[in-house]
Amino acid sequence: QVELVESGGGLVQAGDSLKLSCVTSGLTFSDKAMGWFRQRPGKEREFVAAISRTGATTNYADSVKERFTISRDNAKNTMYLRMNTVKPEDTAVYYCVVGGINWYLARPIDFTSWGQGTQVTVSS
Repeated sequence: QVELVESGGGLVQAGDSLKLSCVTSGLTFSDKAMGWFRQRPGKEREFVAAISRTGATTNYADSVKERFTISRDNAKNTMYLRMNTVKPEDTAVYYCVVGGINWYLARPIDFTSWGQGTQVTVSS
């Protein structure tokens, strides 16, 4: 059974930095692309970032490009999202996701497993 446990969320001020972690179990982590989605209040879930199995390829939503960095440590079965210069519009629940074959298309259906999410709130 795949388990994805996100952590690192919280209340921060605009302009601050934050690092989310996703610890995984029940899967061969190094065989899977991984990603982050988020759901802002009153909005649909949206793609944030994704990373290939080795970490050599990454993909970002335009809204977070240049501010967020996705990374992974295959030895620790853990993925990260470094969030710099956060904005109030980054307020959302952030979900760790496991990529399927077409993960690079960045659609919710291209990700096979989802964590419970971690809340990030950015005050202005």
